Amino acid sequence: MKRTVKSSLMVLAFMLLTTACGQKPVDTQPSPQIPDPIVQTPPETNQPIEYAYKAPMTGLGSHENLGSKRPIMVMINNAPPARPQTGVNKADMIYEVLSEGEMTRFLAIFQSQKPEVIGPVRSIRPYFIQIGTGFDAVLVHAGGSPDALETLARKDLSHLDEIPNGQYFWREKFRKMPHNLYTKPELLEKAMQDKGMRQSAEVPHFTFLPEGAEIKEGEPATQVDLTFHSLNKAAFTYDAEQKKYMRFTAGKPHLDLSDKKQLSTTNLLVISAKHRVLDKEGRLSVDVIGPGDGYLFQQGKTRKVKWKRSNGVIRAYEDAALTQEAPLLPGNTWVAILPNSPGLSKSLKFQ
Repeated sequence: MKRTVKSSLMVLAFMLLTTACGQKPVDTQPSPQIPDPIVQTPPETNQPIEYAYKAPMTGLGSHENLGSKRPIMVMINNAPPARPQTGVNKADMIYEVLSEGEMTRFLAIFQSQKPEVIGPVRSIRPYFIQIGTGFDAVLVHAGGSPDALETLARKDLSHLDEIPNGQYFWREKFRKMPHNLYTKPELLEKAMQDKGMRQSAEVPHFTFLPEGAEIKEGEPATQVDLTFHSLNKAAFTYDAEQKKYMRFTAGKPHLDLSDKKQLSTTNLLVISAKHRVLDKEGRLSVDVIGPGDGYLFQQGKTRKVKWKRSNGVIRAYEDAALTQEAPLLPGNTWVAILPNSPGLSKSLKFQ
């Protein structure tokens, strides 16, 4: 009996040992971790945009060949009830000159940019016509002085007068007449097509410095004060960050109604020209042929220049012989035409 029990215990022990040896060892190593994929962001290149063309009136790059695109010049009201105006910030060039009495008018020339709305539109004068025809521009206005209307008819010039062509204009209700007349490029382009006006033109070119050029010569001039009339003063203050002269009227920033941004210019040309009163209405004759004196303001500096009309447009010259054209910086240009009496020594101040 004892032998049987002993034998049974030995068999049981053998079976337990065999079972234990047959089990696979438990793997205590952690599972391998699969790394997250690495996403590489391409480095920023900051490469400048390459343009095939240069805009003839701004010298800025353009994807469109504007060398023969006909400009449009709009006579824009600058009376206090007409401010702030709309679309002026999109003009390539602006000429500011007295119309009658103490009020100036903006002659805004559009070619490389297209504002949504332009205005308020106002009447035309003979010397406005001289400036506009130098650009071979379509002249956009609302009526005009008797001499101006006679000149337009006699010379058969391309122009669009609102008085017989009201379908291309409209009046806004938030302003009173005559300070509420507006138009837009699409209507002006339609008018040109309807009336068979040329779409192409011989657009004048100006001399421009390379983009990124720095003006190193000249007197400091970060503040420019203009007196068109004892009752009409304007100013430009240089903004070094934007590299533009910012416009002020009556001591306040002069804004564009379309984007609420302050009017500004890269180049500010201030010239002195002969002014003569023609009638009791205060209408003027202004010499836009020259020659005369002026100052060119760029990048917070200024230098004295001469000016004259050459190849149809007012140009600034660095020499008394009027042979070396003063180059402009790429960007827009504002030409302020001041009366030669009392002259620039009285009507222009800068520091």
